[in-house]
Amino acid sequence: MDRTEKNMITSVKNNKVKAWRKLHKRKERTDSGTFLIEGLHLLEEAKDSDWTILEIIVQDTIELPDWSTEFSIEVVSDHVFQHISQTKTPQGIAAVVGIHFPDKWTGNHMLLIDSVQDPGNLGTIIRTADASGFSGIVLGNETVDLYNDKVIRSTQGSIFHIPIYQANLQEEIVQLKKNGFNVWATALMNARSYNEVEVSEKVALIVGNEGAGVQSELLQLADTIVNIPIYGKAESLNVSVAAGILMYHVKMVASYK
Repeated sequence: MDRTEKNMITSVKNNKVKAWRKLHKRKERTDSGTFLIEGLHLLEEAKDSDWTILEIIVQDTIELPDWSTEFSIEVVSDHVFQHISQTKTPQGIAAVVGIHFPDKWTGNHMLLIDSVQDPGNLGTIIRTADASGFSGIVLGNETVDLYNDKVIRSTQGSIFHIPIYQANLQEEIVQLKKNGFNVWATALMNARSYNEVEVSEKVALIVGNEGAGVQSELLQLADTIVNIPIYGKAESLNVSVAAGILMYHVKMVASYK
């Protein structure tokens, strides 16, 4: 890209810079229908997954790939990029991306996430759901924001690969059951070992908050309560690890049918 053709933004008081900075907050992301991503890898994943890239933001000294000329590009100084970045060691490339609203229930294996608060946990769960081949993810209203920067980085691009939407989980469970899904919920007590439960054609799996687990009203709606046996002295598994074990089990059993 010929940087001489661009007017570099050098002030953090620039209106565009102010708008980008506001996207650090959930309310601004929701109101604008946009969010920020950082790094070439995430930018390439968004492009290859046909998400809407509204503009690319690049630090003056950073080279962009040839395909980037398809998009609006804003060149900024090092100081400005540091101002809008949410990472300790910025790569000098960011983008404003439009929030995507996917169709519901596009396959037979759905993951429901109830009140998971840690961004790293949510990002890892999304990445694992993508890797295991789950059809989609439903985020409960109390779960950490999908477009939190730490969530996005933890997904390593999987946020762009798997349908994810937010909804009232009680209402979603009722609808999933009407659509033929067998609903599993995870709990430590009054549960069956996951490998003793028949895997039906359509399975919706609910995982819960790091400390409190799945809410009782959701447990009551589930068809089956499952747990993962603990053979050592740990009280429980991290929610992202537990979700990974259960998703891979469901997919592996389904693949043999």
